[in-house]
Amino acid sequence: MPKMKTHRGAAKRFSVTASGKVKRSKAFASHILTKKTTKRKRTLRKSTLVHSTNESAIKRLIPYL
Repeated sequence: MPKMKTHRGAAKRFSVTASGKVKRSKAFASHILTKKTTKRKRTLRKSTLVHSTNESAIKRLIPYL
């Protein structure tokens, strides 16, 4: 069987941790930042984990990462 292709868009957005969970960055942090509070912008900087219900679908898109 041939190798699976990695979904390049997903590879740029997600990464897999050492324990096998999928890490993602938060949305809404790129522009229109003046109306957002400092606390909200600071929280958006941190990465978070993908929800367990979506994890298997994303792992299928990035098989070798």
